[in-house]
Parts: sequence; structure tokens; C-alpha cells
Amino acid sequence: MEYTIVLCDNKTVNRTDQVDILEAGGATVETLDEKTEEAVAQAVRGAHGIVVDAATPVTKRVIEGSKTLRVVGRAGIGVDNIDVEAAIDHDVTVVNVPDYSLDEVSNHALALLLACVRNVPQYDRAVKTGTWDWRTGQPLNRLSDGTLGLAGFGGIARRLATKLQSFGVDVIATDPYVDAATMRDYDVKKVSFDELIERVEYLSIHVPLYEKTRHMFSTAEFKRLSEECILINTSRGSVIDEAALREALETGQIARVGLDVLELEPPAVDNPLLYRDDVIVTPHAAWYSEESQEDLSKGVAEAVTAVLRGNSSYRVVNPETPWV
Repeated sequence: MEYTIVLCDNKTVNRTDQVDILEAGGATVETLDEKTEEAVAQAVRGAHGIVVDAATPVTKRVIEGSKTLRVVGRAGIGVDNIDVEAAIDHDVTVVNVPDYSLDEVSNHALALLLACVRNVPQYDRAVKTGTWDWRTGQPLNRLSDGTLGLAGFGGIARRLATKLQSFGVDVIATDPYVDAATMRDYDVKKVSFDELIERVEYLSIHVPLYEKTRHMFSTAEFKRLSEECILINTSRGSVIDEAALREALETGQIARVGLDVLELEPPAVDNPLLYRDDVIVTPHAAWYSEESQEDLSKGVAEAVTAVLRGNSSYRVVNPETPWV
């Protein structure tokens, strides 16, 4: 049987290989550049599958409007742009690539943390504007004296834990979908969310965006963090309430922040976070390497093909355990 697959994925680096995999599975491939709900709904009306990136809305309307759609392939890990419940209700399988860029994102989180701990950007700016003085980065604290807290303990967080432990950092984590025994395998202590907030000097966020995690870090949480706390986010921007974050920085409730994601991407030019010396911002680039792009292009094509060939388990998103 022949299938029609719509490609709507701007992260694809090697579309030829991706198309080859899909065509080898019996698919005819069409491309879609427009990412409006209307355009996506129209494109999948007679299609059997669609491959999307984070900017492509796969809403209930999109899913309900197609009588033929069988699979949605997310080129990435997060599926917050896909109505997974609507997909399940209409027997549409959602697949992603959960094992791609684990090394890249954990390295990026580590890089942001180290840059904040040593206040590298502040030193850099000072030197380039004519100030050669070690005191411009004050105050700094010894990395190994702090405790790292991980919000979420999936593949990225597990790699980050191992990397930070090599620096002598103690690691604790909270995740309702991972048991204490699994965390102990990584020499990590499982704690409640409340305990995590109150104990850490470094906090790195690794949760997906869905209703329960939207603004899970807001005014109340920032008030309970240590004033020396360094916050890192490489997950989704809306996990953090940015207005509350700005207030926490302005009032000295937390020390420094490293962000790869923002609530609005790209950010407005007047976003105050872009102009603070105590904030590092990168452009949602943590996932990127040449190798991870290749893995992503092929991985999502393989997952979509597997579903169309009858494999109902390969890289299928499990809505029951969204943090893993």
C-alpha cells in the first residue's frame, strides 16, 4: 500500500536521506512550508502521516479534519505543539525521537551552568570595554560546594547528573514518573519538588511543557530558592513565568540565569532579560550539532515508517509518562 507523508520540518538537514527512508517504506512525500493551522489541516486532509517541528501546530482541528491520518512524527523530543489526546481519540499514533541530542542538550546545560558559576560573560564584557579586574565577576562560589537540583529525570537530566558529579557536585532530582531506585543507579537522591526548591544552589529544568508544568516556576518558587541559586532552562520557555523571573532577578531572590528557551521565540527586542548582566540567553540551540541534525532527520522518518508498517511501539509517545 502506498502512503502520503507531508514534511513540515525546518530542522531537517538532509532531506534526501529522510525522503529515501520514507519512500522505501512505500510513501509518497509532499512538503509544506506554511505552518498555520489552516495550512496544516489542508495538507493532511488526504495524507497518512505528517512530520513536524516545534513550530507546526497539530491541533484537534487538524487531526479531526483528516479521515486518513495515521501517524504524526515529531522531529524532536517535546510534543507540546501536538494534541496527543486528540490523536489517541482518533487512533492517530504520535512518535518522536527521544534519544537524539541527549549529549548536546546536557552539554549545553552544563556550559550555561559553568558560565554562570564563573560569571564568564561578565568578565568578557568587562575586559572588552577596557576593565582588567578580577573583581568585576564578584561574587563567585566554588562549584563543588553546591547541590544541583534536577526538575525532571529523563535522558538529558541523567547525562547532566553524571557530568556534574565528575566535578564533585551532589545531585538531587524530582520526577513523579521515575522511582527512587532508578535515581540511585545514577547516585542521585529522589526528593519532593518542595525539598528540591529549598535545598539547591543550582537548578536545571528538564520537563516537557504541558498543563501541569506551565509556569511551574513562578513567584512562590523563586521566593523559596536560595539567593545564590543559579537557574538553567533548556526545556521549554513557558515552564518559567518570565515576569516572575524578572522580578526575582531585580530583587536579588536568585543570582544568575542561563536560558536556551523563552516564552516567546524569537523574543521581542524589548525583552528585559536580553539586557541583564546576570542572564545568559542562547537561541534554542541546545539540541544542535551536525550529528544530531542527521540523527533527527533519519530518526523521525524511521519512526513514521515503522508505524505505517504496523509497528505500534517504536518511539511512540506515551502520554502517561511525559517527563521521561
